[in-house]
Amino acid sequence: MGNVLLVVDMVVGFMVEGHNLYCGDESRSIIPNICSLIEDHQSRGDSVIFICDSHEPNDLEFEMFPVHCLKGTEESFLIPELRSYEGELIPKRRYSGFFETDLDQKLTDISPDLITICGVCTDICVMHTAADARNRDYKVKVLANAVASFDMNAHETALDHMEKILGATVIRSS
Repeated sequence: MGNVLLVVDMVVGFMVEGHNLYCGDESRSIIPNICSLIEDHQSRGDSVIFICDSHEPNDLEFEMFPVHCLKGTEESFLIPELRSYEGELIPKRRYSGFFETDLDQKLTDISPDLITICGVCTDICVMHTAADARNRDYKVKVLANAVASFDMNAHETALDHMEKILGATVIRSS
């Protein structure tokens, strides 16, 4: 038992300017909040799992989005600010951290009381991972100041959806 922190897609391809799917300067404001979350969870002995976008060159996702986070490239690596933290890395190739990964088995083994999800993008990978966690009957918490997206309206809509439809606890702090 215990809690788990899922850190979603805090990778160079989304969080460092100059890359195809850079989430924007505003998204970088969540980095200190995520560092605090990691430190808090680690101080309690909770598991921290980094879920990292990682695609093959012929990935069908590139029909919708520009080429990004190719497996083995710098874009698919955690941002420098998070590299010193202990935690397990799980590469993923779709929006949800559960799709064709071993996340489900890891969570079954841990049997967490609560899963906290942070990272980017609120309306894409964070929300789809939250949905799959809720569909597996996990309690989910999302801190609004530790998630970000390209689009502020989509970010707010996703927070509402996770709270009102998925039943996640969304903490909106000032």
